[in-house]
Amino acid sequence: YIKVKTGQKSSYTLVLSPQLVDRMFLQYSGTNATFSSADIDYAVVSAAKIFHLGYPPLLPALIADNGAELTYLFSRAGEAGTITSLDMSLPDPGGVASHVNWRELLRRTLPHVDVFIPSLEEIMFMLRRDDFDCWGDQIMKRVSGAYVDALTNEILDMGSCVAGVKLGEYGIYIRTANATRLSRMSERLPIRLDEWSDRQVWHPAFAVNVVGTTGAGDSAYAGFLTAMLKGLSVENAARWACAVGA
Repeated sequence: YIKVKTGQKSSYTLVLSPQLVDRMFLQYSGTNATFSSADIDYAVVSAAKIFHLGYPPLLPALIADNGAELTYLFSRAGEAGTITSLDMSLPDPGGVASHVNWRELLRRTLPHVDVFIPSLEEIMFMLRRDDFDCWGDQIMKRVSGAYVDALTNEILDMGSCVAGVKLGEYGIYIRTANATRLSRMSERLPIRLDEWSDRQVWHPAFAVNVVGTTGAGDSAYAGFLTAMLKGLSVENAARWACAVGA
């Protein structure tokens, strides 16, 4: 299912992961620079239970014109009948992604996204930029439960059915929409509406000897989606996210 684009170079990433410091990425875009909705096989999407796309900030064609292509891509995926899921990466403050109106992009796109669980830093960059710039590396120490709840509530108001925030060493927070909004998901997945509708769940991170954080957020997201595929409750989905992330 991997497409080959001739005459172009592959994307690659260098990961810098020093001890006791969060990892950093240096990326060459390569073919990612032109990736668009035309590269998706929607016949394959229609046969899938979940369509998951990651890192729009690293896919410039998707975020041009404040995400017009991203919105179109997710609307097509939704029309194909699958459950849609979106993951983010932190935009480069000095790159192209820093000039995107992220609030407008999310307002357009999230009505077509069922599950959206960014990291706290990512969603603050997009919806609370002043706080992001002011708090710097003290974000995790200054944020409150009410602040995170307000962020997830805003994500739900924009259209998602399941809104969450990955909180790193503090775990994950999940908030869900009402049964009417979630009914579409229950038609495709074996989840129970009485276990998923109108829920607010926080699960702490598991205690581990941290060797490196590369891939922890992706792993957590995978744990959450897998729990949904298995029909587990939202509480257990949050637990799976933290366990696999750990």
